[in-house]
Amino acid sequence: MTDEPPKPAEEQEARPRRRLPLVRLKAPGGPELPKQGTLRWSFTWAFEGLVYVLRTQRNMQVHMAVALLAVVMSLVLDLSRLEVIAILGAVSFVIVAEMFNTAIEAAVDAVISEFHPLAKTAKDVAAGAVLVAVVNAISVAYLVFYGRLAGSGRTALRDIQRAPIHIVVIALIITVILTAVIKAVTGSGTPLRGGFPSGHAATAFSAWTAVAFLAAPLQHAAIVSTLAFLMAVLVAQSRVEAGIHSALEVAAGAVLGTGVTVLLFQIWG
Repeated sequence: MTDEPPKPAEEQEARPRRRLPLVRLKAPGGPELPKQGTLRWSFTWAFEGLVYVLRTQRNMQVHMAVALLAVVMSLVLDLSRLEVIAILGAVSFVIVAEMFNTAIEAAVDAVISEFHPLAKTAKDVAAGAVLVAVVNAISVAYLVFYGRLAGSGRTALRDIQRAPIHIVVIALIITVILTAVIKAVTGSGTPLRGGFPSGHAATAFSAWTAVAFLAAPLQHAAIVSTLAFLMAVLVAQSRVEAGIHSALEVAAGAVLGTGVTVLLFQIWG
């Protein structure tokens, strides 16, 4: 019996390659993860990376706090669209640079356990990129905010008092950002699911508090406020019944959202 002659390379390459099946993984102590290659999978790991940097890097926490302040000031001072774009671009540049810096440091530490001049160069250059981004952000903030703070800042604050909708937007933004920061610090859940406190409850009760303040001058303010409160309670209850949050996490979110909104309305309302 003779062996068959080997087939030409062209014919072998023409064969369709078998694709490996997409597997489903399960995070330790967590729900089953989505299939690899899906959009949900990509967002899952992207948020994991963002939360890791925010949780472990002190500089990133400072950057996020300053970014929060810049966004709030952009709304308070009623900046133009181009000015807001400049602020958001500078803030994003700093955050992205810090994330790349952390990624490079982690990659270098994973493959090199001893001192190496090239490893030092890689880390120094990455840190230098963050420094350039920070200097750029400071320059942009100075050029955008100085004139407003020196001249028309007070006028903008009076405009906010006459247009409470701005306070509502600021309260919701601060509530969402504080929720993500607290989750990162406590190391629980993800920015969009689970953990302490409940972001959905915080947002719902922030909205209820805003509705209560805005409806105060109306004739049927009590009815409007009660309906908004019931909606917030239903949102919180749904998170507990779905097993996503505990009652304590939902209560903490409610206190956070209510407290932030009350504070802002007391200051500017």
